[in-house]
Amino acid sequence: MSDVPSIQWFPGHMAKTRRLMKENLPLVDLVAELRDARVPYSSSNPEIEKLIGKKPRLILLNKSDMADPAVTRQWVQHYKAQGIPVMETDCRSGRGVKEFPQMVEKVLAELFARRRAKGIKGKPVAVMVVGVPNVGKSSFINRMAGSKRTGVADRPGVTRGKQWVKVNQEVDMLDMPGVLWPKFDDPAVGEKLAFTGAVKDNVVDMELLACRLLEFLNGDYRESLCARYKLEDTEGKPGHELLELVGRRRGMLLPGGAADTERAAVAVLDEFREGRIGRITLETPEVLG
Repeated sequence: MSDVPSIQWFPGHMAKTRRLMKENLPLVDLVAELRDARVPYSSSNPEIEKLIGKKPRLILLNKSDMADPAVTRQWVQHYKAQGIPVMETDCRSGRGVKEFPQMVEKVLAELFARRRAKGIKGKPVAVMVVGVPNVGKSSFINRMAGSKRTGVADRPGVTRGKQWVKVNQEVDMLDMPGVLWPKFDDPAVGEKLAFTGAVKDNVVDMELLACRLLEFLNGDYRESLCARYKLEDTEGKPGHELLELVGRRRGMLLPGGAADTERAAVAVLDEFREGRIGRITLETPEVLG
């Protein structure tokens, strides 16, 4: 693959979110950090880790229905080996969501024991839900609450202010806006976040991004790529050729017969983000060295 372009996006409201998180951490018992199961490392915000400190934390590998299940198992084992509580969730089917309260009770076993010793009953635990934009925080809370309590859309930056949501008698959730960090030290991180839609499309070159994604898929997930776009003999082809092939296969042509690579790029990125190309994970725990 060619050199990775540098992608940066840090709108002003994200600095405000960091302040909100810091101010509200004393009010919560647990931080539930949603990560995109397709990019568990790239969607792990180092700012969140610094802010949380010693506060109990639970990692949710969300959108696991769109990730490669074998690689997701590798990530779960990786976090467990580090002593970090982790679980898979999928807000579209609800898989894993029902188990969340039991997992919270397990992670906060000491807190519950202290409450029992003091005779405290009926007090809900407070959970702060954090993560990068478009990772599915609001969808997760809506699933937990059983109704549409928060604004949800398939684009980053919908939740702008904190929102408390009463999930049930045992759990209150604080939904925080998605937050990135001021600078991606590793350009590949910014690129993977752009692939998944955590970075707004209007700050990236969509055609270049689609070419980069196609090159990755043509390596690790060639069979899924070829099946989706009815391609053959793609081995070694650069991204721009793959994008042209996709455009032609889809009948996306400009006057004169050239492939409309702009339309093809939007289609490829949308279909990847919706899981229609296949169950794909863009990084394994080996990325951590």
